[in-house]
Amino acid sequence: MIPTQAPKLQISESADYKERYSNSVQVRVNLWDFFLMFGTISQTVPDTVNITNFQGVYLSPQQAKALANLLNQNIAQYEGTFGEIRLEPAGGAGPIQ
Repeated sequence: MIPTQAPKLQISESADYKERYSNSVQVRVNLWDFFLMFGTISQTVPDTVNITNFQGVYLSPQQAKALANLLNQNIAQYEGTFGEIRLEPAGGAGPIQ
C-alpha cells in the first residue's frame, strides 16, 4: 500500500549559510548540469563595467527546470501585483541581455 501522507519537510541552514544581493547571473550548460555564477555589477568609469562573482552553484537539468518553473510562477504573481517588470536599465541605454 502506498502511503497517503507526504513526508514532513524540514528546512535548515548550514553553519556557513549567507544571503547576498546579486545583479549578475551567468549560466554555463553542459550535458550533465547547469552552472549559475552569481555576482554584482558595478561601473565607476563610463567605459568599464566590472562584474565581481562571489558564488557558483551547480544544478542538475531537472533542478534547473524546476527552478525555471518556480521563477516563472513567482514572476507572474509579482507582475500581477506590482505591474510588468521591464528589462531596460534605468538609464535607458538599451535592453538587458
